Amino acid sequence: MENQRLILFAALMFIVFLLWQNWMEFQAKKHPPPTPAVATAPAGSAGTSGALAPIPGQDIPTAAPGAGAVPSPQALSGGQRVQVTTDLFAIEIDTVGGDLRHAGLRTYPDSVQHPDQPFALLKDTGPDLFIAQSGLVALNNGPAPNHYATFVPEQTEYRLADGQDTLPVRLTWSDPAGLKVVKTYTFHRGSFLIELNQRVENGSPNEWQGGQYRQFQRTPPKAVSSYFGSGVVTYTGAVISTPQQRYEKIAFDQITKQELNQPVKDGWVAMIQHYFLGAWVPNPGETEDFYTKSVGGNRYLVGMRGAMQTVPPGATGDFHTRLYVGPKLPDVLEKVALNLQLTVDYGVLTIIAEPLFWLLKAIHWVVGNWGWAIIFLTILIKLAFYKLSETSYRSMANMRRLAPELSRLKELYGDDKQKMNEAMMGLYKKEKVNPLGGCLPILVQIPVFIALYWVLVESVQLRQAPFMLWIKDMSIPDPYYVLPLIMGVTMFIQQKLSPAPPDPVQAKVMMALPVVFTFMFLWFPAGLVLYWVVNNMLSIAQQWVITKRVESGADAAALKAKEKAGISSGLGEQAKKLISLAKQALPEQKTPNKRKK
Repeated sequence: MENQRLILFAALMFIVFLLWQNWMEFQAKKHPPPTPAVATAPAGSAGTSGALAPIPGQDIPTAAPGAGAVPSPQALSGGQRVQVTTDLFAIEIDTVGGDLRHAGLRTYPDSVQHPDQPFALLKDTGPDLFIAQSGLVALNNGPAPNHYATFVPEQTEYRLADGQDTLPVRLTWSDPAGLKVVKTYTFHRGSFLIELNQRVENGSPNEWQGGQYRQFQRTPPKAVSSYFGSGVVTYTGAVISTPQQRYEKIAFDQITKQELNQPVKDGWVAMIQHYFLGAWVPNPGETEDFYTKSVGGNRYLVGMRGAMQTVPPGATGDFHTRLYVGPKLPDVLEKVALNLQLTVDYGVLTIIAEPLFWLLKAIHWVVGNWGWAIIFLTILIKLAFYKLSETSYRSMANMRRLAPELSRLKELYGDDKQKMNEAMMGLYKKEKVNPLGGCLPILVQIPVFIALYWVLVESVQLRQAPFMLWIKDMSIPDPYYVLPLIMGVTMFIQQKLSPAPPDPVQAKVMMALPVVFTFMFLWFPAGLVLYWVVNNMLSIAQQWVITKRVESGADAAALKAKEKAGISSGLGEQAKKLISLAKQALPEQKTPNKRKK
């Protein structure tokens, strides 16, 4: 009975963990941490002494430049589009603000059905608006091109040619007084990291003072991840990294309740979603002011503003930064910025998940298929825990052997739980069975299994990765529900190999468990279900072998005891016959009468 409770606990532990993750995120939104205030730069400060540029006075234009109509809640004002095509990107830059309005990832198709259509990470249309903006802000409302200014491109179409490693895209803004700003995006072959430089050429008679800002603007996705739909819960929202806190999520609700305004040296800001992210990364050693803001149209900002520069008349000044737009690839991200690889969020079990992911990649390098890599990784984990599992299954097999006797005790003592427990303890002691012998082995394995779950959820490598036959994408549910049904059957077989619980209510719960899990796993990604199927099949094989050994050993012991008892009985009968024959063979002796005194 104790082992049945343990099995039920282990089966439900996975669901409880997912609910706990959601509860933690809810609490983070409900009670956001306090954010320190930052003194704004005083008017008249100059040079590069560390004073920060002013925050832009506007965030959302009420109307397009030169137009009287107010844009729809999901529309942004725009101008001409500059098309940029590289080996990795299909980019659209708007001349209004020089914003990155669209970023298609050419090596990551939108779907298996549309392999020629790049996945759109950045876009300024539809419900999931997500764009990258940048600009300059001058002191005392001086001239500077923010993300509402209109730039003039050198050309409207750029393409990375064969043999070309870098592709600069230049846009120019100028002021009638003589100030000129050249915004240059530089794309590199084989890299999702984009360099941005904003050069101020001061042709005016006055010195110019100002600084740059960079930000992401996005709306919350309408299709919120859930257990039934995508099958997994993933975070979409703002993230920042500081020396004090390497990885901090700032949910949209949290931005609404309390805006961030915090000075940070050697950090970054990002907007992340499942498998992909955008991140602004400043130059090493620079102090930036990280900020968040809730603006109209259900839009949210996370960004940074840097130190001001003073550009004398006839001089130039450069503002440089980097922008990452692409997939969550840990090996790539850790080279871009410190702690950026933490956006591949394995949760509290990162210390276990990272070695598992390394091992999964190593196996894939050998076999060349992520599905087979999952299978072999599951086998290796099962082998690592073989001895612990053996202890647990042996305990279950012994409990199964004692199940008839436990049922007899229940009938004998009825509702008298005290006497029944005493009788059960006596039986366990007599048979040398520990009813809790399987607890520790299962509890030790649970963190590893949960860590592997998050590895499979967060690995972009599994996105659209085929396995075999009908499974063309391991990151989406099995289209024909074959794997979930197999998983349900394997859970049912495991129950049959386990001792039947004497409690009828508990027995009904255990019988319903395979149905509940099968229904839940219908919407889980095929890669996750494959892991559970393989793990269950290996567990069945191991449990069956151990159960047979225990039962064979018990039968052999019982037979030996009977034989021993039979031999003893036979020897007793032979001894009696020998004694009888001996009495018959000896002459009868009369006892002499005692003499009288």
